[in-house]
Amino acid sequence: MNQRDILDKLGGILDAGNPGVLATIDEDGKPRVRWLTPVILPGHPGAIYALTVPRSPKVAHLRTSPSVEWMFQTPAFSEVLSIRGRIHVVDNPSLRRHVLEALGQRLTALWRLTHDVADLSALETVIEEATCYLPMDGSREVVSFSK
Repeated sequence: MNQRDILDKLGGILDAGNPGVLATIDEDGKPRVRWLTPVILPGHPGAIYALTVPRSPKVAHLRTSPSVEWMFQTPAFSEVLSIRGRIHVVDNPSLRRHVLEALGQRLTALWRLTHDVADLSALETVIEEATCYLPMDGSREVVSFSK
């Protein structure tokens, strides 16, 4: 398995509308997890994008500790992907617009927090390592994205 295989599997999970679980570390060094709806943008291989409200606690966590882990799974739980990397909070209107267009109507929970697109920031996770776990046979494969 290589980087392209991992990104194809992740793309399939995300294209099916499945959210991911993002784990961060808070100011006290404790892990925090939450559901987010991310996307892979064409032309941006090796990165995962999501949107958030800049005043959310996760942004404060990310500014002090940008190392994160995402977890994604197929609905049948036949594949579980864990993605480790570093997140950058990006306040770029063009990137925000691209992420918003790619996510479309899948942001129901986010719109409860804000109705103004300008009140959003993009989260860019640069992938460092990915693990594909197949629970039915217990196999696990790790793929490095480091250069």
